[in-house]
Amino acid sequence: MSGLAFYLPFIWAFIVILAISVYVILDGFDLGIGMLFAFEKKPEHRDIMINTIAPVWDGNETWMVLGGATLFGVFPGAYSTLLPAFYIPIIIMLGALIFRGVAFEFRIMAHSPNHRAFWNTGFMAGSTLAAFCQGCILGGYVQGVHTSHGAFAGGAMDWLTPFSVLCGLSVVTGYALLGTTWLVWRTSDELEARCRRWSKRLSILMILCIIAVSCWTPFLHAPYLHHWIAFPNILFGLPVPLLVALAGFLMWRTLDKEHAITPFLCAIGWFLLSLVGLAITIWPYAVPPTLTLWDVASPVPSQLFQLVGTVILLPIITGYSIYSYYLFRGKVTKADEYH
Repeated sequence: MSGLAFYLPFIWAFIVILAISVYVILDGFDLGIGMLFAFEKKPEHRDIMINTIAPVWDGNETWMVLGGATLFGVFPGAYSTLLPAFYIPIIIMLGALIFRGVAFEFRIMAHSPNHRAFWNTGFMAGSTLAAFCQGCILGGYVQGVHTSHGAFAGGAMDWLTPFSVLCGLSVVTGYALLGTTWLVWRTSDELEARCRRWSKRLSILMILCIIAVSCWTPFLHAPYLHHWIAFPNILFGLPVPLLVALAGFLMWRTLDKEHAITPFLCAIGWFLLSLVGLAITIWPYAVPPTLTLWDVASPVPSQLFQLVGTVILLPIITGYSIYSYYLFRGKVTKADEYH
């Protein structure tokens, strides 16, 4: 294997992981805000919650498109194997995201209380269902995809297992926590105080989910456990649970001490550490537990061609994302309107 053929998949794996990580964080908190509609009944508070994400929510999904396009172009073997394995949850997730987007816009236009209630429910249900499906896809991916001669050879419902359901519930919990800590940062007064209380309860559930998934994952396949206990991997893995505990401690301390952005950063830290743990577990498999990055990568000229475009587009996407969040920074109140 030539140098480029060996190292290019490393670069592309980093880009895919980056796109997924940014998507999970950015779209995670706005999906979480949709779920929180189930607990916040005051219309004025719901409007404030919506207005904190109104300028940025649709741009967040750009990162999901980037990750999917990269998977299709650079790792076609993984794309053609994983897509049929997860057709059902992917279709449900996309349907939920589309309906959620429609509900987001239509609830503002609804004048009848019944119509407004319908779109509010749609926004909440679409957010929850999309988050749950994302967790199930992640769980199904980690537990492994049955392949034969490099192609999917399993059943349409192989992804639905107790482990994938646990991952689905964990993602729902984590997104809700991102949503509450985002609102702690971006709102004030009564709504902020309520979100601080919600954040404490959700943080307890989240740490329990992290522990449950972390204890279960290494025993799914023999290589997973080996990746955590073998030297030198253990040197990379050992700090992860310590940093998870530290982030939890800081979150609780800062929720009590009226810090604004720190709880949100701690919640982000939990997600990033979980992704690091996932990377340690499955590396170097692109389709666990059989196909590696090199098994599913496209030819070197194709990877180089797409790398040129990505080098141009990635700073643009990053730049406008940062600028939009900077432009709409600060606390949001009832006086701020979306339309």
